[in-house]
Amino acid sequence: MKIAILGFGLEGKSLLKFFKKSPRFKKADISVLDKKLDKNYLKNLEQFNIIFRSPGVPYNLPEIQKAIKKGVKFSSATKLFFDTIHELKDQNSKFKTIIIGITGTKGKGTASTLLYKILKACGKNTYLAGNIGKPVIEILPRLSALSPRKSAIVILEFSSFQLQDLNQSPDIAVVLDIFPDHLDAHKNFKEYINAKTNIAKWQKKNDKIFYFADNKYSKLIAQKSPGKKIPVQSSILGRSDLQKLKENIQIPGKHNIKNAVMAASIALSLGCPKNKILNTIKKFKGNEHRLEFVRSIRVNPRRYPHLSASIRFYNDSASTNPQTAAAAIRSFNEPKILIAGGKDKNLDYSPLAKALKNSNTKLVILFGENKDKIIKTILVNSPRQMVIRKVKNLNEAINLSYKTAKTLITNYPLPITIIFSPASASFDMFKDYKERGEKFKEIVRKLK
Repeated sequence: MKIAILGFGLEGKSLLKFFKKSPRFKKADISVLDKKLDKNYLKNLEQFNIIFRSPGVPYNLPEIQKAIKKGVKFSSATKLFFDTIHELKDQNSKFKTIIIGITGTKGKGTASTLLYKILKACGKNTYLAGNIGKPVIEILPRLSALSPRKSAIVILEFSSFQLQDLNQSPDIAVVLDIFPDHLDAHKNFKEYINAKTNIAKWQKKNDKIFYFADNKYSKLIAQKSPGKKIPVQSSILGRSDLQKLKENIQIPGKHNIKNAVMAASIALSLGCPKNKILNTIKKFKGNEHRLEFVRSIRVNPRRYPHLSASIRFYNDSASTNPQTAAAAIRSFNEPKILIAGGKDKNLDYSPLAKALKNSNTKLVILFGENKDKIIKTILVNSPRQMVIRKVKNLNEAINLSYKTAKTLITNYPLPITIIFSPASASFDMFKDYKERGEKFKEIVRKLK
């Protein structure tokens, strides 16, 4: 059998390691295809019996579609995981592993991690993998080694690229807020929605799907499921518990309250007590690069104590579309400065522009490939004069924001929040959003 691993990033490397250790693939002829290794890596795909596509390689590439038409079977680490779990269940009726799949345009990482922490606090044997950064194939050996009576819960964070060619759905599907994204990689928004729909359409009658009742696309996807549909809204927890959640949550923003409510709702359905759920939410400080608090600098504390106030820096580098940047803006009531810009994903920036209208944003600093497009959108949509500055890079943006914030505090001694929420991909200047976020934190920590 001739096997190809298409894309040799984190998932591709995990697959190769898995194949080498698995008796099932011992005699297979395995090739690695990656553009970093060979610029002609997409040639002659039809020579392989099966190709495992990594999420970073677009499914719609003409070469892939041509190979599919010629009868080449395409799979993925995610497909292999589902197939193996089903095989284990068929071999042993007592093998109990529940797969929870979580998708959405943004919020997946926060909701997945929070749910994982809640279930662990409740004593559940729980694993977290997928788009969150841990290849799902890495946890298969541990699941396979479980005793027949030992149950497990696997939480998988799904991107649209992982779902695009998936023909199986999780036992519990979770659909968060959905809005346009990745339109540089998908043909259009319809194709993006169709990809997300695979989390629901292959479910069985006994399966469940949780979805945000106030998001029409989340609701649309949920309707494709044959399973039990559970609409989630803030009132689902009851007034008292909702108030406790709002008082205790450590991460800013109404969108994060929604994500916490979703995690709590799923945990309740799995038998977790309310007190452990709320206590875990209280301790949860969020994920890196998602409205992550970096530092607070006190300005004029000795020289001008009556004019003293703090400048707070937040790293929201995982914000790669206008809606998430808009959510970041709405998360803070105090005067703020926004740093944004990067690589364009063929998105409409008007949601960000509209969020800026009455947001008490004193300055917008833009850099990157799409800065002029964002400026144009802001000027068209904003009825008031918005102060906008263009800079060459992130370092200049941070220094300008800091200088401006100190001036504002000298005149008006109020806290200033500086938000780095790019609303854009990172690939024009950085390897990924993580590298971009780390650079932001590095520069901010050196400020004096």
